[in-house]
Amino acid sequence: MRRPRTISRAAPLREPEAQAATLRPASYSDAGLTELFLDMIAAEQGASANTLDAYRRDLADLSHFLSRRRLSIGSADTAALRSYLADLDNRGFATSSVARRLSALRHLFRFLLSERIRADDPAAILAGPKRGRSLPKVLSIADVDQLLACARQEIDAAEGGARLRAARLNCLLEVLYATGLRVSELVSLPLSAARRDARMIVVRGKGDKERLVPLNAGAKQAMARYLEEMAAAKAPKDGPAPKWLFPSFGESGYLTRQHFARDLKDLAARAGLAPRLVSPHVLRHAFASHLLHNGADLRIVQTLLGHSDISTTQIYTHVVEERLKSLVRDLHPLGEGR
Repeated sequence: MRRPRTISRAAPLREPEAQAATLRPASYSDAGLTELFLDMIAAEQGASANTLDAYRRDLADLSHFLSRRRLSIGSADTAALRSYLADLDNRGFATSSVARRLSALRHLFRFLLSERIRADDPAAILAGPKRGRSLPKVLSIADVDQLLACARQEIDAAEGGARLRAARLNCLLEVLYATGLRVSELVSLPLSAARRDARMIVVRGKGDKERLVPLNAGAKQAMARYLEEMAAAKAPKDGPAPKWLFPSFGESGYLTRQHFARDLKDLAARAGLAPRLVSPHVLRHAFASHLLHNGADLRIVQTLLGHSDISTTQIYTHVVEERLKSLVRDLHPLGEGR
């Protein structure tokens, strides 16, 4: 992993000194300014590798747009940035994607101003797109049961290496629906998470924050069966046990989230569900929505999902609202159920 570059933060200077200390934007390439910015959010905000990659892609796209207009990140003005946001809209980007790009721009130019690399912040007055409140895609309980049943059946029907892969997919699916983990948290679980006596697992989430998440009986059984298949497939000479619960030969050492997402969509097709409606994130939504539907407190769901702000969890309040309506309808003396 790249070692974050330390950027000195000098005390405020008097006006002539500040002008002399201001660096020339032209002395940096767009790639150089981007890396300075990424080093800062890695060192000071604990940004994950996935977050850094997303920022890098977004800012590379901005740089490409500006270069076609003979501009750069160091010389772009507010009008150029407005043109970029309009271009994103013309390219068919979703409102949420445009808002994310705008957030990246604001963070970048605020950083360049604070480091005196630029003397202004052209993104400060940019207005974001109006975002409607979109409800998350959610599978029904019956859909999830259908998916889980198909995954279990495929273990018994498979042989050899295919049996191990089927057990792994079943384990991933059971643990995801039982815990609501982010897919990056799920695939990077350590082998120790599958201890026989484990009732809770420690999850390292965004910002390197840890939280405890309980395991249900189904998830523990799926883990035990998967470990049995791993032990049966592993020859004694293969060396020590892997560090990860879902090991892989890739650079990270564990299964990639993209690989799991593909396997999950293939399973959905075999289970008779529309693959476009099934993804790891949709199952995370199902976990939260089904808990709330059955009476769980919103704050508890916030903790389980690892949301730092309750407003993020409030996208699920439509589930609570529907449940309250049904309670009034069925239980109130003057309700329709009476």
